[in-house]
Amino acid sequence: QVQLVESGGGLVQAGGSLTLSCAASVPVFSINVMGWYRQAPGKQRGVVATVTADGTTNFADSVKGRFTISRDNVKNTVYLRMNSLKPEDTAVYYCNAVIKRYSFSTANDYWGQGTQVTVSS
Repeated sequence: QVQLVESGGGLVQAGGSLTLSCAASVPVFSINVMGWYRQAPGKQRGVVATVTADGTTNFADSVKGRFTISRDNVKNTVYLRMNSLKPEDTAVYYCNAVIKRYSFSTANDYWGQGTQVTVSS
């Protein structure tokens, strides 16, 4: 069973930085898009950043210039470096990946358990 295991959340002051990590729990055949989403209280979950297997990245307008996303295709891990954090970045952050477990598998969508990021003013 494939799981996405997240780490790196926590409490930080405004202007500070955090790095989130997310790794597949078992070896897999391939991972297409990997990304980070977030959900603040009372709001819908929305995309923060995504990165394709060839390294193409996309960011939500609200985080452009402050966040970077990267991946290690050997370790099946995706990272989110968050700089210049603002109180409005406070949310539960979820990792997402489209994974083929085996060469003959269909690609399935997987989610991490979520990690809390709290930015104090």
